[in-house]
Amino acid sequence: MAKTLLRSGNLDDFQAVGGGGQAVFESALQIREALRLRKQQSIVDSLAIPQVNDEGDRVDWYSPTEGSVTSWNAADEDARFRALRLLESTLSSVESLSKKSLQSPKTAQQLFGSLLSKAFQFPGENFLFLVDGKPVITFWGFVNLNENARDDVLDCLRESLRPVVVPAPVEEPEPEPVPEIVFEKADEPLIAAPAMVHMTPDSLYTAQPAPVVIAKEPDPEPIPPPPVAIKKRRFPLWPLPVAAVVVAAVAAPLLWQKQAPTVEPVKVAVAAPVAIAPKPLAAVEPLAMNLPLHQAEVRAVKAAEPVPAEPVVITAIPKEAMVMEAGQVKSGSTRFLNGSWRVMLDVTDPITGKPPSLRYQIQNNKGIARVVHGDNIVCRTEIFSGLHSNGELMIKTRGNARCSDGSRYPMPEITCKAGTNDVAECSARYDANTVVPLTFRKAGA
Repeated sequence: MAKTLLRSGNLDDFQAVGGGGQAVFESALQIREALRLRKQQSIVDSLAIPQVNDEGDRVDWYSPTEGSVTSWNAADEDARFRALRLLESTLSSVESLSKKSLQSPKTAQQLFGSLLSKAFQFPGENFLFLVDGKPVITFWGFVNLNENARDDVLDCLRESLRPVVVPAPVEEPEPEPVPEIVFEKADEPLIAAPAMVHMTPDSLYTAQPAPVVIAKEPDPEPIPPPPVAIKKRRFPLWPLPVAAVVVAAVAAPLLWQKQAPTVEPVKVAVAAPVAIAPKPLAAVEPLAMNLPLHQAEVRAVKAAEPVPAEPVVITAIPKEAMVMEAGQVKSGSTRFLNGSWRVMLDVTDPITGKPPSLRYQIQNNKGIARVVHGDNIVCRTEIFSGLHSNGELMIKTRGNARCSDGSRYPMPEITCKAGTNDVAECSARYDANTVVPLTFRKAGA
């Protein structure tokens, strides 16, 4: 039965993610089959089936089950909520299975766990579909260009479910009614009676309201407060002895001061200043300088013997070599890379004992790499190139090459820089510990 096509797209528009040195998309069918054998059908049904075209640059994604298809954006809020809960439960099972596989002593199980941990990465909400209400992810194992894998895979879906908070309208207070002023006797003159203020002793320390002034009449003279009668207090006679004691204590030092004998000041004789004449200094006689004098001689300086210069050897640039022209490198162009190239590696094939045959066909930073090794086994993969700001040329592949016998062939990451006479000096890196030199030669040379 034909499956339902959900979405199609070019592989160059997205960035593949992976683990263990391998991309998830390269093992997409193997991952789905491994999950099916582990009886994880709910996980399998949430991953769309990819199918690559003959050119290897475009992929179609089909639904694993039959049913009515609705995109995430076209589904209602209840359907989205149910689908999000199903995906959260599925991801929980995926994380548990991935951790269990990573703890296995077998290398194949560790690779499966590493790929499974990144398998549910997808570019965004436009790549999720609901088939009979169940979520199906397309372009799984990919993210948008120039983006990293999300820590929370479902964060882009939660964004669309968050309610939009609309601020409540602020009610403006109604203005207070302005009292109506009626001038009934506007033509009559204003006569203000002076305000009578009654002043009491207590009111001297209490703030009084300011008088109301109407028109520009002179302020009424303030009425002086009535005098406050101070009652005379009668003191008892018992403090008199105490006062006498105080007076005696004060007068005693005065009387003693008058009886004390006067002391005459002591006169100190000051001697007259004495003039001291400076002592004459003895004259310093000049030292006699009796140095032996000889007639100067002029000696000829020997010229330094010239160092024989090493002969300059200028070698011709091979016509088949790849030359990284300085002008193109400075402008960021890679036109010098366009064409067919033979890539010669300093490695040996274990079957034939000879280096594998590598051919690179590149045009405008994209192309195909073809490898022939062993018993005429042919492998192919896509490549892309670019220049760094420091002038280094990078040539990478989209994973390992697919071979005619169903196997995979590891492809290196190539780095080139301009050497003598701008001839490219290149090296191939397979991993952190495996770096071998290589040379580019024109295929027709």
